[in-house]
Amino acid sequence: MNLAFIPSPSTGVIELGPIPLRGYAFCIIIGVFVAVWFGNKRWVARGGKAGTVADVAVWAVPFGLVGGRLYHVITDYQLYFSDGENWVDAFKIWEGGLGIWGAIAFGAVGAWIACRRRGIPLPAWADALAPGIAIAQAIGRWGNWFNQELYGKPTDLPWALEISEGPNRVAGTYHPTFLYESLWCIGVALLVIWADRRFKLGHGRAFALYVAGYCAGRGWIEYMRVDEAHHILGLRLNVWTAIIVFVLAVVYIVISAKIRPGREEIVEPDRDAAPAQKDGPADENGSDENGSDEDGSAKADAAEKDPFTKDEPREPGKGATAESAEAAGTAGAAEKS
Repeated sequence: MNLAFIPSPSTGVIELGPIPLRGYAFCIIIGVFVAVWFGNKRWVARGGKAGTVADVAVWAVPFGLVGGRLYHVITDYQLYFSDGENWVDAFKIWEGGLGIWGAIAFGAVGAWIACRRRGIPLPAWADALAPGIAIAQAIGRWGNWFNQELYGKPTDLPWALEISEGPNRVAGTYHPTFLYESLWCIGVALLVIWADRRFKLGHGRAFALYVAGYCAGRGWIEYMRVDEAHHILGLRLNVWTAIIVFVLAVVYIVISAKIRPGREEIVEPDRDAAPAQKDGPADENGSDENGSDEDGSAKADAAEKDPFTKDEPREPGKGATAESAEAAGTAGAAEKS
């Protein structure tokens, strides 16, 4: 008999009058707000403008939700399109079921669109948001606790998770894989923050480190789960995905560090700033406060070639008249000969 365990909530919904507050959705929303808030602090510290992270997130979050749900429905299609199942349930996102792989991939597409519209580099934005995303995942995993889903193998450890009898689940105590992943994501966030400060990661390498770190943990945590999943060569599909994405992230870090070392000096250009003047502000006639105009450099070059300017100042009209007369005489002599 297990005397110590983590209890599961009796329901995943809190009724606030006519409005149902679902624990899963609440965790996702809180995670998004934390990610945007923390990402904004990092973006401003890198030289960006306050509010840019939120503006890009307006595109990234909806794309991410759609992508996460699509990945879940496609990889677990039997839950919605098998005999006896209702395909309408595929749209009930509040009941759980978001694939992080699809969420990150589609969220990146939305972020890319928004970054292009604002003229900022997507890798720099992703670097600023990387640890915030990991923290958001740590918070979002508690939504699985509310839904009593995605737990691990049976165990009698003191931190075992108590699961009650219900649809597609058997009462007992199991490994709290949601808690393992939540703690792992916090560790990944701390790793990215430390590495970014220590090595000045840029050009998407902080984000790639987050991806690699998350995949490393997701691999062994996924292996502990007992929920239904597709298998390839004896491994769960998500384990293979974690391995492949981990390798790609590490390769990107290595190649990017060789091709584009260091980090971006400017992450968000100031499009509202007026172009700088070299010698001062220009007046209505195109001359600046020092009396030079747009042709100042050309006139300076001409003055250097003029012998009169090297020895003594030229009287108004004198040099030009003499030169013109000399040129006219030369041309006349040429005509006569």
